[in-house]
Amino acid sequence: MQSVDLAPQELRTLVAVADEGGFSAAGARLGSTQSAVSHAVRGIERKLGVVLFERGRYGARPTPAGARAVAHARRVLRMLEVMVAETRGVQAAVVAGPLRIAAFRSAALHLLPPVLERLAVSHPGIEPTVRVVREIGSGTAGEVAEGRADLGIATIGTGSPVPPGLVGDVLLEEPYALVHPVGHPAPRSLPLVDWAENCSSYTRAWWAAQDWIPAATVRAEDDGAVLSMVGSGFGMAIMPRLSLTGAPPSVEVTDLGARRPTRKVGYVTTPELAATTAVRALVRELRAGRKPQVSAV
Repeated sequence: MQSVDLAPQELRTLVAVADEGGFSAAGARLGSTQSAVSHAVRGIERKLGVVLFERGRYGARPTPAGARAVAHARRVLRMLEVMVAETRGVQAAVVAGPLRIAAFRSAALHLLPPVLERLAVSHPGIEPTVRVVREIGSGTAGEVAEGRADLGIATIGTGSPVPPGLVGDVLLEEPYALVHPVGHPAPRSLPLVDWAENCSSYTRAWWAAQDWIPAATVRAEDDGAVLSMVGSGFGMAIMPRLSLTGAPPSVEVTDLGARRPTRKVGYVTTPELAATTAVRALVRELRAGRKPQVSAV
């Protein structure tokens, strides 16, 4: 196979076109012109021998090959940034630079803060940013695979394994519990309040075997809204432990018993980023804060 050399600026062009959805907007972002960006993309397509973008009146959209190329471009550009940060860090004997984290809502709210607090003490030069990503579809792992995040806090396990090409580990396994208004005499008779991210295949199979659980009659945007609705008397919910951290006094949590479903929460990253000093430092702190698996709610 013939070797193909792409310059960093060509990679930045691919990412800009994909992010901005067109050549004109990409040109503005890059300080260039629409025609220069279009010419650059055609040159890249000739080098690779594939069409990377579908052109149309509404802009430019990556083809399947283009989406893969853009993901690789993001990851390569990120590793170039890491190379600079780590090289300078060796000379200064520090670990420094940006660290991009993607996490689903309850992990961002309740799992990451103490981890990042410890990381700031041990490595004050690291600059973490946390972006909340809905754990639907490719979720946080997809953000890592596509080069938008260095590490993702994700739900992993048999229902949603670590995607091919990524590495990761389980940090905790949390139980689900029944959540209902305080003092309700028959909480299992209440309507079900649910949200889209509460959807591991193992949990759904467990739900299907429970004849007392109705179909959801109320759907909320996220687990925080579910807790608020349950506390206001709209119904009951079945929720994992992380989502119940700091639950309001208007809700009561009831154990579902020995056969209750659980959810595994872990981290995912790319093989190349797993070897970098900043990601390794974060993983150490995540593991240091690991809780006993399947503890009671």
